[in-house]
Amino acid sequence: MEHSLFKYNPAVKAALDERAPVVALESTVIAHGLPRPQNLETATRVEQIVKDNGATPATIAILKGDISVGLNDEQVQHIANSDDVTKISMRDLPLALARRLDGATTVATTSWIAYRAGIEVFSTGGIGGVHRGSLPDVSADLPQLARTPIVVVCSGAKIVLDLPATREWLETPGVTVLGFGCDELPAFYSRQRGLPVDARVNSVGEVAEIFSAQRDLRTETALLVTVPIPAESEVPAEALEKILDESLAAAASEYIGGRELTPFLLARMAQQSEGVTLEANIALLKNNARVAAEIAVAICQYRER
Repeated sequence: MEHSLFKYNPAVKAALDERAPVVALESTVIAHGLPRPQNLETATRVEQIVKDNGATPATIAILKGDISVGLNDEQVQHIANSDDVTKISMRDLPLALARRLDGATTVATTSWIAYRAGIEVFSTGGIGGVHRGSLPDVSADLPQLARTPIVVVCSGAKIVLDLPATREWLETPGVTVLGFGCDELPAFYSRQRGLPVDARVNSVGEVAEIFSAQRDLRTETALLVTVPIPAESEVPAEALEKILDESLAAAASEYIGGRELTPFLLARMAQQSEGVTLEANIALLKNNARVAAEIAVAICQYRER
């Protein structure tokens, strides 16, 4: 591992040296996924939830070309409030380093950095996936999950994507999909969508045991742990479909596509729902962080046994 590429927050470095539980967190959700001031409030709260549940948070970002593993308060505020933070997927990483950019890391990039930094668990909201439409537009998140052996805790793929196609894509390279207390793949703002998981798990201990077996096998894929949004924060499916259809039509009329499409759709849905989908997004981010921290603790305990 090329650790010289990474700039570690002292608390994260100490935890990794002690083989204590650490949870990686992405920064794209702070810079581009949530509006101000909710982005900073949520980032701060998510880190605190990880701490409260026994793990060290490691928010990952690019700062002046340095790969930063764990941010201090001032750095989190910079990512949240600056208008000059670039969205960094894997293809952008060498450019960000060479040009000394400030960048927010996507699911794909955060997974890659976290694994190479020695972090075993990563918490996010929803992964990218196969986009809707006739073109074969696949998020870089999916192939990265197929080659990065890390636990990824999420609430499925973002609702704006083609969820059946995304589920099928995960099956092809052999990404194991677990349902944490559920038998169906969660659909971001919704708890169900009729898509199966590979296995249901009801405890973090089960996740730790499966992850240990996966590491023993030396497979290269991520272990995807999908967690339903808390029931009280779920958006009713009928209302959600109506809002999503309107948002998709707006994107088409404004010729918005590519990497700008998902953030546009999520922002539009928040506007059209008068903040309901935004509240749901924040709720699932917090819940996933709690579960991820508990999994990280369980993995450390399993290793000690």
